[in-house]
Amino acid sequence: MVIGFSILGLIILILIFMAVKVVAEYERGVIFRLGRLVGARGPGLFLIVPFIDRMVKVDLRVVTMDVPSQEVITKDNVTVRVNAVVYFRVVDPESSVVKVLDHIRATSQISQTTLRNVLGQSELDELLTKREKLNLMLQKIIDEHTDPWGVKVSIVEIKEVELAEEMKRSMAAQAEAERERRAKIIHAEGEMQASEKLAQAAAVIGREPATIQLRYLQTLTEISGSGKNSTIIFPLPIELMKAFGLKTEKEK
Repeated sequence: MVIGFSILGLIILILIFMAVKVVAEYERGVIFRLGRLVGARGPGLFLIVPFIDRMVKVDLRVVTMDVPSQEVITKDNVTVRVNAVVYFRVVDPESSVVKVLDHIRATSQISQTTLRNVLGQSELDELLTKREKLNLMLQKIIDEHTDPWGVKVSIVEIKEVELAEEMKRSMAAQAEAERERRAKIIHAEGEMQASEKLAQAAAVIGREPATIQLRYLQTLTEISGSGKNSTIIFPLPIELMKAFGLKTEKEK
């Protein structure tokens, strides 16, 4: 009798241990009863029927997944290697268990395929300068594919774009040529503005002959103060030339 009660008590303890389930706040327990889906339970403590019910735990936390480097030929026939990172989480535990065998592996595969397809339809300049647009496009497409599995893709970011050394040198030469072009344009614009100001100054001097003498004296002052020298310059007034009967270039 004692042995029988002991065995019976042990069996009851085992059944209680098998019936009591606890899942954390970030988890859900998907219950199957004789192979049929019952629903998701949790968080906290709940009971299942031993040997009849089966529970599958699903993690609801955000998963950070690296997309391996993919070799992509862009729209303008440039070969690049691109990798990315995808942030996703399970929003429907039942679908993530019933509708897909492994939702993490499936999301990884669809991410790699979508990365190659989207970047293959983009040009290199767009890949380098418009990543935000491409990130949003990738996130939208991957999320549409994973939505039936109960997976929500929140962020997709292109991390690194690797170019061949020949392409890097070509881009550096192109950037240098662009900088030289801009410098020449700025220099030409400065020359044009300076010529306009000089023309305006010449017009003013032409109307007021005395201004040429003032400008002449100012130039002498600048020359004498520009360095340490002992040269003494005596300005010759233009009116003195008229006193000796010499004509200036303008009067000729």
